[in-house]
Amino acid sequence: MAELSTTTTTSAERDRIFRRVVLQIVPFITLVYVIAWVDRVNVGFAKLTMLEDLHWSEAVYGAGAGIFFLGYFLFEVPSNLLLEKIGAPKTIMRIALGWGVVSILMAWVSAPWHFYVLRFLQGAFEAGLHPGIIVYLTYWLPTHRRGKAVAICMSASPLALLIGSPIAGYIMKYTDGLLGHADWQWLFVIEGAPSILLGALAYFLLTDRPRNATWLTDDERAHVEHELQAEAAELGGREHSLRGALRLRSTWVLILTLFCIICGNATLSFYGPSLVAAAGFDDLATIGWIMSAVFAFGWLGMIVNGWWSDRRHEARWHTACAAAVGASGLVLVALAQHAGSTVGVIAGLAIAAAGTMGSIPVFWSIPTRFLSGTALAGGVALINSCANLAGYFSPQFLGAMKSASDSYSLGLVIIACVELVAVVLIFTFISKEPTTERTDRTP
Repeated sequence: MAELSTTTTTSAERDRIFRRVVLQIVPFITLVYVIAWVDRVNVGFAKLTMLEDLHWSEAVYGAGAGIFFLGYFLFEVPSNLLLEKIGAPKTIMRIALGWGVVSILMAWVSAPWHFYVLRFLQGAFEAGLHPGIIVYLTYWLPTHRRGKAVAICMSASPLALLIGSPIAGYIMKYTDGLLGHADWQWLFVIEGAPSILLGALAYFLLTDRPRNATWLTDDERAHVEHELQAEAAELGGREHSLRGALRLRSTWVLILTLFCIICGNATLSFYGPSLVAAAGFDDLATIGWIMSAVFAFGWLGMIVNGWWSDRRHEARWHTACAAAVGASGLVLVALAQHAGSTVGVIAGLAIAAAGTMGSIPVFWSIPTRFLSGTALAGGVALINSCANLAGYFSPQFLGAMKSASDSYSLGLVIIACVELVAVVLIFTFISKEPTTERTDRTP
């Protein structure tokens, strides 16, 4: 490693170098993640007319929306382990090209099994993107600089819904019947195409690790690697093997914690438009703008909570309190729907989005406290893939509750209670300091 120049030892100079790193890699991977989320959840808008056109029930939709996460679960760990071998540029290219093609094919589903197969494949292709981004950022940024960057990348989910909701509304409003195709078909085609372009660009625009960054000087590359190595030495005995990570209690506690949070997040993503429609809105463009406003609060929650967590060097309270706010928002939606309050439904959705989505990026600061290397790549993927099974169960559960009771209220309260379990788990099992929990292993 090159000797560090004395000019790179000041705090201001270090901040400048890492700002350059963030500006180089974060905007593009955030854009990729935005498009991934648009393609993942546009089915929530397509549902508004697709079910009637295809004569499908709420249960069929719930199963199809959720089966995405089975593909996600099965292929996420292999995808992230492959990232460790072939690098992030090739991995993100493969992921984006695959899900873009599948997203476009969704326009031609006609039977439930078509819907199920394509949603499964979409999950299988997208698997690895979220944990891959988390691991990719660990190659470039130490923990105390990573919270805001992760928050920006993870804010792609509310940002995609903030921007994508009105766009989806207008696409469906103005394309119905165009060239003999339904509005929901055009939605899948138009929103699936950008993924293919971004996949092709990923290979050329992303740099795998600091040592390969030709856009940094020798001193800047040396300083980035020096700070990363200094943090690794300070954290000391973290688990490095995937097998060891599987034996850590903390891994399984974090899986269950994120599972509970994702239950709330999946409810917002896949049933948000339906909850707004049930509150009395029937114009697709109007529903799109309302959901855009709701997810603007989710975006703010992510950015503000990530910034605050970095500033205070604390993750437990920031994750738990945000999840509690998200759960309270879902309860408010249920109460407002039962009382017939349109304003209450929208306010509850905004609160739920701010809290639930605000908890997610800060949560991802926790696994790096006790995992590194292959254990981090595989462990983050394992945590994310297992926890995202909540996205399989939550839509099906809410759809079944709606079919049984003709109301979303009871289902929303139950999902809010599940999200509150995350708060209990964090305060009960996640330590304040980096864990010294270890497993017996051979070098």
